[in-house]
Amino acid sequence: MRLTGNLLKFTILIALAVLLIALFMVIQSGGNWDYVLERRGKKILAIALTGGCIAYATVIFQTLTNNRILTPGIMGMDSLYMLFQTFAVFAFGTTHVSFMNKNLNFAISVGLMVLFALVLHRFLFRREGRNIYLLLLVGLILGTLFQSMSSFMEVLIDPNEFLVLQGKMFASFNNVNTDLLIVSAVAIALVTLYASRYHKYLDVLALGRDQALNLGIDYNYVVKRLLIVVMVLVSISTALVGPIMFLGLLVVNLAHQLFRTHRHQILIWGSVLISIVALVFGQLIVERVFTFATTVSVIVNFIGGVYFIYLLLKENKSW
Repeated sequence: MRLTGNLLKFTILIALAVLLIALFMVIQSGGNWDYVLERRGKKILAIALTGGCIAYATVIFQTLTNNRILTPGIMGMDSLYMLFQTFAVFAFGTTHVSFMNKNLNFAISVGLMVLFALVLHRFLFRREGRNIYLLLLVGLILGTLFQSMSSFMEVLIDPNEFLVLQGKMFASFNNVNTDLLIVSAVAIALVTLYASRYHKYLDVLALGRDQALNLGIDYNYVVKRLLIVVMVLVSISTALVGPIMFLGLLVVNLAHQLFRTHRHQILIWGSVLISIVALVFGQLIVERVFTFATTVSVIVNFIGGVYFIYLLLKENKSW
């Protein structure tokens, strides 16, 4: 009965995603299919990659931390991305090649975030006995430091250059480079293929460290590799379109409530589908209702922020 119920929910989600994508592609197209395939198809691919990436990384991250109100953003990746963008404008201006060239900007941003993740991971897990909560605490502190440094430079730069920098502060699917989509898709495919070998451990890891050790899993070995996978995926999605703070929190918790299961094969695919539906619907609202007066990240963060407060109040009552 439960399997049939989940199949029905997956079918509804897939149908909803296809319906929204079709509506997004054809609405007010005026029969200009060259424009539709070139412009809107690129946006849909960016939405699928970004939404899938964030949902997949958040499911794994919440399993490793055994906490459903945390997202990978707590490790400071978003803040490091904005620090680099702000520093590039502060030091060289908005006309410098490091800011104007999307390919170079993407490569440097991903490289910096992956390097930061590996150094942080290497430093904190060099000794035995260090746990994941120390990693989260250090990531939170460094993220706050990066954010403060960015704010300091933002008040010093030229107001006109700050307006250009604002475009990097919010996720946007309007100016994604096709070359970046191809590179990102290949990188995401390779990383998820590597992570798939550890999927069989996720259901046990969700029980906690002690239970996983008692059931024979090499806990530290598996957790370290899955954390690197999470960091790399978050780095790619952030550098591709910009930071979306509450998307992972929103879609993963909705997947938990919708499917009512702890099986990660179901939760991962359910979260990915919900994420794509949420982003396509949000982009439709941005383009057809608000006529580009806002961005999809503002809408997602507003809804996700309200949902985050609801989760906090709900957990508080359970205590």
